[in-house]
Amino acid sequence: HVQLVESGGGSVQAGGSLRLSCTASGYISNCMGWFRLAPGKERQAVGHIGIDGTTDYARSVKDRFVVSKDNAKNILYLQMNNLKPEDTAIYFCAAVRSGERCPALYHGRPYWGQGTQVTVS
Repeated sequence: HVQLVESGGGSVQAGGSLRLSCTASGYISNCMGWFRLAPGKERQAVGHIGIDGTTDYARSVKDRFVVSKDNAKNILYLQMNNLKPEDTAIYFCAAVRSGERCPALYHGRPYWGQGTQVTVS
C-alpha cells in the first residue's frame, strides 16, 4: 500500500523559512517532487528530485527552495527559505509509480500526499 504523508507546514512571516517533509511508504520511487495549489490558481510544480539526485525547480522558487531526499528513510524534503506571501499555498508531494521516471510526475498519474498548508504573511 503506497502512502505519502506530508508534514511541516505552518504560518511564517515573509523572509522566514520552513521545511516540509514527505514520508513515503510502500515502495521506492524513481522521482518525487513538490507541487502547490494557491487559492484561485492552478496547481504549480515546485521542484523534483530523481533517484540519481538530480533536481529541477520552478523559476519562481529557484535559489530559495531546495528539494532533497533521505533515501535511507525514504523521506522527501522541501527546504523553503526567504518565503514570500505569494508562496502561500497547500503543498503536496508526489511520487511516480514503480518503473516510471520524472516526466511521469508531470504527465502521468503519480501518487499524491494529502497536502500541508503553508501561509506566509
